[in-house]
Amino acid sequence: MRKREGGSSGAARAFGRIMKDTFEDFPKSFQITGMECPKGKSLPLGGESSSSSRRDYEVFLSFRGPDTRLTITDSLYAAMIRAGICVFKDDEELRVGEEIGGELLRAISNSKIYIPIFSKDYASSKWCLREVAYMVECRKRDEKVILPIFYGVDASDLKLRTGSYGKALRKHKRQSGEDTTKQWEEALREVARIKGWNLKDYGQDKLIALVLEEVSDKLMPTQRNWCDGLVGIHDQMEAIMKLLGLGTSDVRFVVIHGMGGIGKTTLAKAIFKRISSQFQSCSFLSDIRENDILSLQKKLSSDILGIRHFKVIDADEGRDVIKQKLMIRKSSLFLMT
Repeated sequence: MRKREGGSSGAARAFGRIMKDTFEDFPKSFQITGMECPKGKSLPLGGESSSSSRRDYEVFLSFRGPDTRLTITDSLYAAMIRAGICVFKDDEELRVGEEIGGELLRAISNSKIYIPIFSKDYASSKWCLREVAYMVECRKRDEKVILPIFYGVDASDLKLRTGSYGKALRKHKRQSGEDTTKQWEEALREVARIKGWNLKDYGQDKLIALVLEEVSDKLMPTQRNWCDGLVGIHDQMEAIMKLLGLGTSDVRFVVIHGMGGIGKTTLAKAIFKRISSQFQSCSFLSDIRENDILSLQKKLSSDILGIRHFKVIDADEGRDVIKQKLMIRKSSLFLMT
């Protein structure tokens, strides 16, 4: 989606032309449809929402770094970021002390969904056990969701009947005391009763897709309700949803334009939050008039293609690379001037 606001700088116009060139050579089944909202129609919305210094997370990932960081954890985290999900990826190896506090405490408390990734040595980490115990406590107290992933272990391992989990808890009992260890044992047993996903049943790519779908479904009411206080926005959102035609297979351009302060950016953000989970990759590029073309292409390649170090000579080469990659992806792109 592209938002045009009055005049635009040369960089913004050039980037727009490059994006048009990116799509114009697609196969004939991909037809570009130019669309725009009715002229002069104001949106009766409030002003831009101010950013908060305190970030609220939607999903909290708990994992044993050496076991899964470079495999399923990083892949799942990247997939959620691309889907527009605000996720906290904890690294228990960096934790010190004996109590959960600070940013970690707030991340767990504020998150709506917890995803513990149980691996062979998960129970050997006291921090991992503290996290899962606190997740269970929050689940009892509030409406939280725990979605466990079993990576190289089974739910029966969490019930302490077999394997490394029983051995790890016996060691913790000697070091941390019986009361603390009992709390961890009870938390593990409770999570073991929750239906989750086992890597051996799906394979990593399929498992990540299933987790992402489940998380998106559970977050949908929250994403739908965040703008309920903005008068008139839902009618405008439905009008744009019809223009987008998400059930079709073609490429769509939708332009929202009008005078400043009527809520164009707010509307675009609402649409982005609503539809991002339906795409393989998404990008929301803000203030494109304030950035050069290569910077915008680097941000786009990071968001949509997962390329952190985008090495191209010039904007034309960047356009060719992005075009080639986008032809095999269902992507959503929002450009804000």
